[in-house]
Amino acid sequence: MKVSDYVLQRLREWEVDHVFAYAGDGINGLLAAWGRADDHPRFVQSRHEEMSAFQAVGYAKFSGKVGVCAATSGPGAIHLLNGLYDAKLDHVPVVALVGQTNRSAMGGSYQQEVDLQNLYKDVASDFCETAMVPEQLPNLIDRAIRTAYARRTVTAVILPADVQELDYSPPTHAFKMVPSSRGLGRYAPVPADADIARAAEVLNAGDKVAVLIGQGARGARPEVEELADVLGAGVAKALLGKDVLPDDLPYVTGAVGLLGTRPSYELMRDCDTLLMIGSSFPYTQFMPELDQARGVQIDIDPHMIGLRYPFEVNLVGDAAETLRRLLPHLRRKKKRAWREKIEKDVARWWEVMQRRAAVDADPINPEYVVHALDGRLPDDAIVTADSGSAANWYARHLRLRGRMRGSLSGTLATMGPGVPYAIGAKFAHPDRPAIALVGDGAMQMNGMMEMVTAAKYWPDWADPRLVVAVLNNHDLNQVTWEMRAMSGAPQFEESQHLPDLPYAEIAQRIGLEGVRVEKPEHVEAAWDRALAADRPFVIDFRTDPAVPPIPPHAEPDQIEAAASAVLRGDSDRASVVKQGLKAKVQEMLPGTRHRAGRPGAGAGDSAGG
Repeated sequence: MKVSDYVLQRLREWEVDHVFAYAGDGINGLLAAWGRADDHPRFVQSRHEEMSAFQAVGYAKFSGKVGVCAATSGPGAIHLLNGLYDAKLDHVPVVALVGQTNRSAMGGSYQQEVDLQNLYKDVASDFCETAMVPEQLPNLIDRAIRTAYARRTVTAVILPADVQELDYSPPTHAFKMVPSSRGLGRYAPVPADADIARAAEVLNAGDKVAVLIGQGARGARPEVEELADVLGAGVAKALLGKDVLPDDLPYVTGAVGLLGTRPSYELMRDCDTLLMIGSSFPYTQFMPELDQARGVQIDIDPHMIGLRYPFEVNLVGDAAETLRRLLPHLRRKKKRAWREKIEKDVARWWEVMQRRAAVDADPINPEYVVHALDGRLPDDAIVTADSGSAANWYARHLRLRGRMRGSLSGTLATMGPGVPYAIGAKFAHPDRPAIALVGDGAMQMNGMMEMVTAAKYWPDWADPRLVVAVLNNHDLNQVTWEMRAMSGAPQFEESQHLPDLPYAEIAQRIGLEGVRVEKPEHVEAAWDRALAADRPFVIDFRTDPAVPPIPPHAEPDQIEAAASAVLRGDSDRASVVKQGLKAKVQEMLPGTRHRAGRPGAGAGDSAGG
């Protein structure tokens, strides 16, 4: 048995079923071992190492298992980095297996020699080690996987090419040998009883309780629902927690932040008590004023406690177990006016979304595209969204319900993961449909080529449906609107304009299906056709770049003034905005005024934590 054979064997023993990878001579030993192992775990070939990393992240997000990716030395290892940082910043367990030049050449400025230990020092800061002798295995593989799971982070094992080819010999019962064992014990830490009692006192004292949940609350849905009922609370969601609680619950206000909803904004603006569960939502300006609310935070990671708000009580523990211990100490709120207001606000918001989707645009309103999908989502759908304006419509128009899952690049907010996330999801759940919402910028950056990956593997999926909706507006739209809103600048064509591509036709040329949609009356039929297809499907929606992703706190008169000012120099478009935008916005955002001195739109990342 070679070292490379043993690496794959150890992955199998950890129940790793897929490795998302791209070939190169720095991992030739591993590639040969895959041949001897009958492709188990399965080698999933992307078109680019960055896509392999994104696929590993998508797989991990939607399976709950560790994602594993592999790449060659030098350029392959470098290409993995963006996807690995996406995993690190979103707290997703991913292990990278990376090739390196022979030990005898290390330090000799050899071809493709990169100092991987230093290069990966940050992205894999919890564990990054180089195998120099066979006896270091299995310890390196075990610790990489165990650490990725335990700390929900990225780890890396660097495998010099000559080490891969050595005969494997296990560690012995001897000095300076490090034996190892597989497995990760299950545990659910809980806070001390005194901390639970203090948290209950804060929550019981409040009259207007707001709850903010993130992905760390995913295993605590019943407990969060019970808590919201007892406290008469509204529940807002960070975008990474969008699928934690169903959007059809009347007290769920939806996403919070720059991409969030008006009810979530008002929930935070008006509450007197804040409970945050399993979230590192970063934008303090969308939380209550710092002296406004008493606060309690629950998080399993003590390093993420107390970061975003002056919480009065910090509870370190598993969300579900902590809530189970907390609930018996909570008193049911008898006055329900706060809850009733929240439910009215939520009901009104969905009416506003319906009206916003119905606003005419040239040629198609992107909000209508996503709103039309909402009622058509299959019960077991997995939805991904790319960064950019597509993330706005994902956050605001889709109601994830029941078993539906969804995610995007939350903290890194990188362009490009929408399609590879969906592919990773298909390997995690080949019997479920996946839908990716992407802008034309992301589709041109890498999404179109990953449809080649989909074309290669879709016959193996029990449910062949992978629908990619391209919001084709010939514009890097999120940045365009950020320039207007934050810099007072009109669109800079040289940086923002994108060439048109026949996305659907390209999909057809590689054996998939697709359709281009240029009229609003064809939108619904396109969704129906794609969701009934027997193979992956690309819908090229020709959308209007002039539909603004309005911040949740914006007011009609502010929007009109800003639009008139920043669109100078584009008289035709400015005229349209001046004549029609104010009336449309008044219809979209009826009857509310924002608080004096409330901060405006934050920095321009597109996902919102």
